[in-house]
Amino acid sequence: MFNQKKGVWIMRIMMIVRVPHAKFNAAVGDGSVESKMKTILDETKPEAAYFTELEGLRAVVILANLEKPSMIPALAEPWFLAFEAKVEFHVVMSPEELGQAGLDKIGSRWA
Repeated sequence: MFNQKKGVWIMRIMMIVRVPHAKFNAAVGDGSVESKMKTILDETKPEAAYFTELEGLRAVVILANLEKPSMIPALAEPWFLAFEAKVEFHVVMSPEELGQAGLDKIGSRWA
């Protein structure tokens, strides 16, 4: 998507955060889990965040906007440091953005 105010392209990303049981359980046990999660999410300012289970681990699926690649450490490091989490980044697009991809032209050229 294009940010009119800043005049730059912004990528929407989906972060998948898998949190190991031991670190999360310890944070639950010492009462710090809520403040850690709130602090990370407040600083990340995600478009959306969903809590779920993936591969038997607690997980958070986050939609956020990435203005530049140098933002990746600021998004990932809090999860690494607070929970020793596994973090994945995936570029995603809306249905409208997919519609602008020109799939018909790509298909006719490469099919």
